Amino acid sequence: MTERIVATDAANQYIDELRAEHGPLMFLLSGGCCDGSVPNCYKVGEVVPGQTMLKLGAVNGADFYLGHQEFQYYENSQLTLDVQPGNGGDFSLDCGRGKAFFTHSRPFTDDELPSVRPVSTD
Repeated sequence: MTERIVATDAANQYIDELRAEHGPLMFLLSGGCCDGSVPNCYKVGEVVPGQTMLKLGAVNGADFYLGHQEFQYYENSQLTLDVQPGNGGDFSLDCGRGKAFFTHSRPFTDDELPSVRPVSTD
């Protein structure tokens, strides 16, 4: 199975740090401007993904949701969650810690496309 969302070692380490402090985590990348254009990290239950959010998969045990409009753009791409210096989204658990989550993407290869993990709405 080819995953739609993967994470770097640095992102996994940061997820572990935040999980140790806050408990189970999840990510939302909803698009739009400002905070919606970066992956926001929340405690599970703090935010309920809306009906237009699609679950791409999970990174280090944290579900990762993407807005349906953004999915149209990334449907044939794999997203990689990483960290960089910055502040994160205003409501994200990484805000104000000196490093922030971000994503980059790459197109799936022709060989990968048949085995890409399906998205879900749960």
